[in-house]
Amino acid sequence: MLAGRNGSGKSTLLRVLATALRPDLGTARVAGLDVVHDRDEVRSRVALLDHKSQVYDVFSALENLELVARFLGDPKRDRARCMAVLEEVGLADRARGPVAEFSAGMRKRLALARVLLKAPDVALLDEPYGELDPPGFRLVDGVLDRLRRQGSTVVMATHLVDRGREHCDRALVLAAGGVEWDGAARQLPADAGIVA
Repeated sequence: MLAGRNGSGKSTLLRVLATALRPDLGTARVAGLDVVHDRDEVRSRVALLDHKSQVYDVFSALENLELVARFLGDPKRDRARCMAVLEEVGLADRARGPVAEFSAGMRKRLALARVLLKAPDVALLDEPYGELDPPGFRLVDGVLDRLRRQGSTVVMATHLVDRGREHCDRALVLAAGGVEWDGAARQLPADAGIVA
């Protein structure tokens, strides 16, 4: 779990690890791979859930997933698999509806479906609970558990420290781009640079 105040560097770190941003200095490795020199290999192993649910408004939910499946180039990720993932995130009944009409929470569910469809080695989740209602919170809890069961490493940036303590093994608290606290998630103090 990554915690810290707004502007502490959580989203930037996740984007660097996903190769969406190039680091200004230093090095970063994902699954033993350098994010600059092994960029394509890192991208093949990582899925990023951005805190802004970046989905294609002009397509339906199903078309969004089918496009991702096409990019992944895996014939096992066919329409039936896309529908199964939409069912898992509670969007099967809206599979053919235009995403432009989706609420923010529905968009977040669709973005989570893209992560599940990829079945990444490393899942980078930026505020996965954001924009969701209580059933959506339970969905994210289930997604976290599922990713861990399938062997994925999950790095989650969240302000919901209690949920992070429950679902994460380790916690880092960032402040001004540096590490302010590092340890077992269950031992993260309530005031570890997060509370005003």
